[in-house]
Amino acid sequence: MPQAVTGFFGRIGRAISSFTIAQRTIAIIGVAVLALGAVALASWLTRPQYAPLFTGLTATDASAVVEQLETAGVPYELADGGATVLVPQQDVYDQRLAAAASGLPGDGTNGYTLLDDMGVTTSEFQQSVTYKRAIEGELARTISSMDGVNAASVQLAIPEESVFVSETVDPTASVFVETRSGSTLTRDQVEAIVHLTSAAISGMSPENVAVIDQAGETLSAVGTGTAGGVDDQASDYEAKVAANIQEMMDRVVGAGNATVTVAAEVSNATSERVDETFTTPEDALPDTEETRTETYTGTGGGTGVLGPDNIAVPDGQGGGTYESTETLVDNNVNKSTERITTPAGGIERQTISVAVDEEAAAGLDVGQLEDLVATAAGLNAERGDEVTVATMPFSTADAEAAQAALDQAREAEEAQRMDALLRTAAIAVAIALPLLIGVIILAVRLRRRRGAEEAEPLAALDATPTLLLTPQETPEPPTMPVPTPQIETSPTVPLGLDIDPEPEAPEPDQIALERHRIELESLARRDPQKTAEALRAMIGEEVHA
Repeated sequence: MPQAVTGFFGRIGRAISSFTIAQRTIAIIGVAVLALGAVALASWLTRPQYAPLFTGLTATDASAVVEQLETAGVPYELADGGATVLVPQQDVYDQRLAAAASGLPGDGTNGYTLLDDMGVTTSEFQQSVTYKRAIEGELARTISSMDGVNAASVQLAIPEESVFVSETVDPTASVFVETRSGSTLTRDQVEAIVHLTSAAISGMSPENVAVIDQAGETLSAVGTGTAGGVDDQASDYEAKVAANIQEMMDRVVGAGNATVTVAAEVSNATSERVDETFTTPEDALPDTEETRTETYTGTGGGTGVLGPDNIAVPDGQGGGTYESTETLVDNNVNKSTERITTPAGGIERQTISVAVDEEAAAGLDVGQLEDLVATAAGLNAERGDEVTVATMPFSTADAEAAQAALDQAREAEEAQRMDALLRTAAIAVAIALPLLIGVIILAVRLRRRRGAEEAEPLAALDATPTLLLTPQETPEPPTMPVPTPQIETSPTVPLGLDIDPEPEAPEPDQIALERHRIELESLARRDPQKTAEALRAMIGEEVHA
């Protein structure tokens, strides 16, 4: 092993042996923390990346899939309450193919595959029922693939077509959806389900689709759609109008200086009216025209009257003429049919009340405020809509109480944040203080050792005053063994001096001077200030001598 590496490990061993018990404990704890961190990082990096194998599984399908994965020895994880199975990403496609070969998941809703099992002896009733089941299965499968839907079931009520029925009944549908835990369907998603179901059935309107979730909440009712009942429609309309007026009043008189209340009367009845209008087109030729003319001329005895015993009696006229003309014209006629259907929920009457703070309304015209409110709400005087704007002093008790509660909550939050900060600081100090003390003790010990090692060459230098002798003087041979210097490559490690145990023979003066020069250069590189002081001291002693 190279000498530099051996010296490095030797210095590390000497530094560790000089540690106290507290320093060794801190060092062991630090090494243990680093080791645990390295193990945790390695385990996290080597952990496989999981991806969904199947989602929205029932309990039966999830159990079968998990059993197959355990048989194949593939690791897995369950999510969404067991409805989602996760496997390593590199095994997703292989396990899907294996599950499909085993018929998994098998508890799904059948769609048009039901038609594959029909034979030639199937009756017309069985065909219609199977076709309806196939449509229900396809719709349920499509709805289940939507985001947030775990499972779905569709029931269709399609009336049979018959020529013996004068009035037809519209088809209806009911959809049951099971949402995932912690998620709810938005209005847009409910409308998508309604329109998807109604568009799949001929003659079905979106108003005839009912949607219900697993909590029993009606998301879309038959006859009202996703807008809800009449009461819900009235509440939505009142909230919308009040929000528009409140926004306008906040800009006029300031936030919190006006309050708006809207009351709307909504119709509960539906009505339908059919109007037919016939008009004659201008400058249009007749469709058909027929003219019939009859002419008759008589000579001799003409017609008479019946007498007694049904014997004709001449009327005394000797001749006659008869002429008749008849014209039949069929003209084109325009026919216009208008069917007006008014659903429930129409606004019959609405009233608006606005209260404004006196201080904020000082200098404002109340009549102008009423006109603004009436225009913003779209009031109709013909149906009896009314608006009232009044100025009055507002009570500030609630505002003051709310402000006090807000200030108290803010103070409590600040106190909690300060406590958390102090707790964190105390934990940090408790952890960092022993480490800091250990570092300080280690630094002091290293400094003392370095000072002791640096003092040895200076003492040897002081004990050898023959370094600055003039060339005319001949120095006595040294009686003490000359130390052999070792030059270290690391600038932070003090220079060590090795002294041979056996005395050496006196060396020539030139060799001794070269050795002292090398030692002085090494000492000058390590500590120039102490070297300068030592040289000044020796020069002073030489001059005095």
